[in-house]
Amino acid sequence: MTSIRHRASSNKHPASSIEYRASSIEHPVSVKIAGSGSFLPGEPIIPDQVDDYLGELTDAPEKIQKWLKRVRILMKELLEVEYYHFALDPKTRLFTEDNVTMSEKAARKAIADAGMKPEEIDLIVYGSAHQDQMPTASVRIQEALGIERCGELSIHSNCTSAYKALLIAHELLQSGRYKNALVISSSISSSELIAEYYNQPLVKKEELFLRYFLSDGASALVLKTEPDRSTGLYLDYAYMESTGGKKPSAMGNRRPAYWMNPKEEYEKGYHHLAQMFQEELRINFHESDGSVFLNGLKRMLALHPVDLTKLRFFQVNFPSKHISELIMDECRELGIEPNSLYSKMATMGYIGPPMAFLCLDRIRKEEILNQGDMILSFVTEVSKFMQAGYILNYE
Repeated sequence: MTSIRHRASSNKHPASSIEYRASSIEHPVSVKIAGSGSFLPGEPIIPDQVDDYLGELTDAPEKIQKWLKRVRILMKELLEVEYYHFALDPKTRLFTEDNVTMSEKAARKAIADAGMKPEEIDLIVYGSAHQDQMPTASVRIQEALGIERCGELSIHSNCTSAYKALLIAHELLQSGRYKNALVISSSISSSELIAEYYNQPLVKKEELFLRYFLSDGASALVLKTEPDRSTGLYLDYAYMESTGGKKPSAMGNRRPAYWMNPKEEYEKGYHHLAQMFQEELRINFHESDGSVFLNGLKRMLALHPVDLTKLRFFQVNFPSKHISELIMDECRELGIEPNSLYSKMATMGYIGPPMAFLCLDRIRKEEILNQGDMILSFVTEVSKFMQAGYILNYE
């Protein structure tokens, strides 16, 4: 410790560097949401059409098929989703989009909305639930947009990935390394839910009910630095944590941390995506002093206190209206009123990570924001109870 102190005090350059960084934190560069865009594939379909698109599991065990018939009705009542979107042609059984094409379409809308051209973007940060593709999606999106050179990152951590993409872009813009960032998220859940994907004789209940609330889509934001604030929506804080270090995974597949022979993987059903049922989720989602969500939100607000009387919209990224309402009841102790809840799930299903940016896109284009309005968003995902959030203010 003595030698470290000596080095720091005897070397003027590092000391001045530390002083500069400290002063820059006190007066950080403002980061503005300059543009937003979203893309939902295909025509909206009603809940009764889901199996027409995803396909019937005719080779699943008879007990599973009977159970599915009951679950369809239950999920329809529980979720209250009016429409879904799938990037899939139900007749040809071919996909009409993928994560890159959907991302490009959402990105072009966001860039145009910002009054910019793709070549003005100097950073791309992409977030998706998970990916098994090389090269990664961020550089494929870069190529699709015709951007010759830029910084890029791909993040894959389920429903927190969009938030983490936003956090990293925010930090890199504030540091002065970049000026204009494109932050994108996309999800094509249908590719893991269609009947052809499963080794049907091996399917289990926890691998199938996801078919009735996940949907496809993409959304994007353009962030830019501003030395002085003008009218607009500003990202003031972003947060992330993982609380799953001592909790079992509640969602995922059984793939090991190395590449398997695809034939063996299929024969063992290791590729199936599963999620725990309500009782198992309840045990791990609730802690002695409240839910994982509430406690995480409290930690975020302790690090970045805000005046919640200015809260206009509270984005809760959950795939169920029932869960969102339970969370809102809990959040009343923080002073967050239920009428601040903002969700678009009823009109499009739950599109996963892109839902966060899609809601911001709708708020920017469909709502009237007044000076001083705040937007707060927080998410808990259940693959390993990762959490994230952000705070935006309208000037």
